[in-house]
Amino acid sequence: MTAIASMEPGIADELRQTLALQRQAFLAELPVGLAQRVDRLQRLIRLLQENSEALCDAMHRDFGQRSRHVSQLTDIVYSLRNARHAIRRLKRWSKPSRRSLDFPLRLLGGDARVEYQPKGVIGILSPWNFPIYLTLGPLAGVLAAGNRAMIKPSELTPATSALLAELIERYFDRSEVAVFVGGIEVGSAFSALPFDHLVFTGGGGVGRHVMRAAADNLVPVTLELGGKSPVVVSASADIERAAERIVLGKLLNAGQICLAPDYVLVERSVEERLVQALMDKAAAFFPRYAGNPDYTAIIDARHFARLQGYLADAAERGAEVLRAGGVEADEASRILPFSLVRNPPEDSAIMRNEIFGPLLPVLGYGRLDDAIEFINRRDRPLGLYYFGERSAEERHLLERTIAGGVTLNDVVFHVMQEELPLGGVGASGIGRYHGHEGFLEFSHAKAVYRQPKFDIAALLGAKPPYGDKLERYIRKELK
Repeated sequence: MTAIASMEPGIADELRQTLALQRQAFLAELPVGLAQRVDRLQRLIRLLQENSEALCDAMHRDFGQRSRHVSQLTDIVYSLRNARHAIRRLKRWSKPSRRSLDFPLRLLGGDARVEYQPKGVIGILSPWNFPIYLTLGPLAGVLAAGNRAMIKPSELTPATSALLAELIERYFDRSEVAVFVGGIEVGSAFSALPFDHLVFTGGGGVGRHVMRAAADNLVPVTLELGGKSPVVVSASADIERAAERIVLGKLLNAGQICLAPDYVLVERSVEERLVQALMDKAAAFFPRYAGNPDYTAIIDARHFARLQGYLADAAERGAEVLRAGGVEADEASRILPFSLVRNPPEDSAIMRNEIFGPLLPVLGYGRLDDAIEFINRRDRPLGLYYFGERSAEERHLLERTIAGGVTLNDVVFHVMQEELPLGGVGASGIGRYHGHEGFLEFSHAKAVYRQPKFDIAALLGAKPPYGDKLERYIRKELK
């Protein structure tokens, strides 16, 4: 079995045995040819194509209400795009990179290159918010680089995780890809394995535990952690267009996206216009929430209560809370309508924590440098978004802030560009995947140097006893 329903006495042994099986198969296969890599990616594509409806049904069951269109687009289509993109570019990515040599080595027949080898067995710890895309997206990069993979999906999406385990077992040999489902205990045992690389997508608190566990085995990590991604709206922006795009990005998956706009900083001269436009756009896109096939429920009762607590705390601290259409949240169905929170205090819960839901704080600013200073007082975000038509202002914002990635005049879209890397900086993450950077992340860049037959040590005078020739060379380099 590659899917383990819960933490059983033998699960730790099974994890270790699977790791040993995959590592042995990996070493026996070296070198991993392009044909084998493409075959695995094509099987991943078939898995998605032949089971897209079943996967969408499973995600709907896990959320209680989730747009089928959202599931098809974000989880199925974008996973397919990852795999197809890798197939198209794999030959170019895999070519050794020739490197130049200093004089006189290049004239004497020396040769230097970097060869890209797979690392071995990669562990993938994936989250619940996009349970297919954030599992199979990294897997596409892992397989493109020639690795094997062990996967631990989220316990908060049990139907999707169980189906994924079943499908992986059908399309891949256990020595290639294996899935282990279960709770925190399984996740802890999984992250403690001596993988050749470990990928984790999720919250910063759990990410710290994963990194500590990996450190015991000196396992390199890729951490995708999210954070509070700001939106800056200039007075020069098209306010109606900005509002529409912010709302679309914020309410996709009911805001349960690591790159969702987390708060808006808007130039005060257009603040009232933007607030009204945001509320109008939300009402136009979602005239109703409960039973709306285009809207998504909050994943579980704990997260629903957390978000409700953010709104209550903000209101108690004097912030104005505007609920879309005056609709109240429904605890039984975990449907939470769009809520806009005006000028919450900096120490309020909604401004201290990543929101991960359909709540949007809006704060006014006077000068762009005030907005920049506000952003820079916080952890470096995974995403940053700017709406405006002032090129100097745009450049100033890009140069004075540090974020994992940026979309200009929209939100989230940089993650959909296959050749752009996805990754955070500081508290929002470590490492990159997607496209070429993902291939490099999951590959070992091995330096290979061929020494010419000419006696280089004699040329430099670098054979004992050392004398004037070496002294002259050293003095020349020191100048």
